[in-house]
Amino acid sequence: MSTNARVLSVDILRGLTIMLMIVVNSPGSWSAVYAPLLHAEWNGITPTDMVFPSFLFIVGVSIVLSMHKRIEAQALGASFRKIFFRSLKIYAVGIFLWIWPDFDLGHVRFVGVLPRIATVYFICASIYLFTKRSDQLRLALGLLALYTVIMVFVPVPGVGMPDLSKPMANWANYLDNLLLPGVLYQKTWDPEGLLSTVGAVCTTLLGMTAAHLYLKREEQTTKLFRMMRLGALLLGAGYLLGYLFPINKALWSSSFVLVTAGVSLQGWVLCSLLFDQNKAGRSIQLAEAFGKNPIVSYALSSVLISIFYSDFFLGFSISKLFVGALTSWGIAAKLASLVYALLYVGVIGLPTWYLFKKKIYIKL
Repeated sequence: MSTNARVLSVDILRGLTIMLMIVVNSPGSWSAVYAPLLHAEWNGITPTDMVFPSFLFIVGVSIVLSMHKRIEAQALGASFRKIFFRSLKIYAVGIFLWIWPDFDLGHVRFVGVLPRIATVYFICASIYLFTKRSDQLRLALGLLALYTVIMVFVPVPGVGMPDLSKPMANWANYLDNLLLPGVLYQKTWDPEGLLSTVGAVCTTLLGMTAAHLYLKREEQTTKLFRMMRLGALLLGAGYLLGYLFPINKALWSSSFVLVTAGVSLQGWVLCSLLFDQNKAGRSIQLAEAFGKNPIVSYALSSVLISIFYSDFFLGFSISKLFVGALTSWGIAAKLASLVYALLYVGVIGLPTWYLFKKKIYIKL
């Protein structure tokens, strides 16, 4: 998402998120990964679970920053068409990445990271277009309350009362298994499935709320302090709600939304202090480069996996050779796997840096 007048802290936070997303998605070996770089198996949260919600939070921030002036100068119909076609392009890239490189059209996953980004962007940008600012926070809180009631208190057909300690005893599993076509990430449900999209939309709506605070015409320190307090409030509320609706990334639970939005908001405040106010951005320009071409760098990392992680094109796996060589020299397998993931970020960073230096920002 681009802005007319770019906010450096947002670009850097987005870039750091994409870089970490590549690290956690692309270890040198999935059999040797440090625990913080893995998702929680079910209930609970790890640093890795923070990555995707942080990106969607920033999507919400970017919707407001990019549209708050344009919405006054452009007809609603034209703005909506732009939102629709941009969402369609992001979704199409997501499907392309799933079928790459063998193009097996009988084995398609219709949901996933980019499809969720496309869906949530379309819903939230449309909400921004057609509602008032104050309604957006109320809508987020209302949806979270409704989602909590459904997931915690409404009996599931064939199951009875939901059991949120089990992946297949809740409404998200029931609806995914009943309605989702194609391949599911798990046999009967998908972490980017239908009902959990409600939580993802709320994450983005909270990002939009944070951006409205950022745009207030008041002294910068006052604004940032107000944002920090909101982040702390969201974080505390999320952990409290977790006793009723456990923190769960796969369900994108209401408590997960509040906790991750709180952390994301605090992260934005920190980046704003460091990079907007203290002008420390030159020390972390690679993150800025990733942040200005986020979808392109993420898509490139997915495309090149077929070269750097599989034997599809070369006949051998570079990642296996690299990790195998390091471990044969006495280096711990998990460290070797992490080193390879970091080097892979560097590989993706080369074209990303080139685009950045040429001031080429590719918008889908």
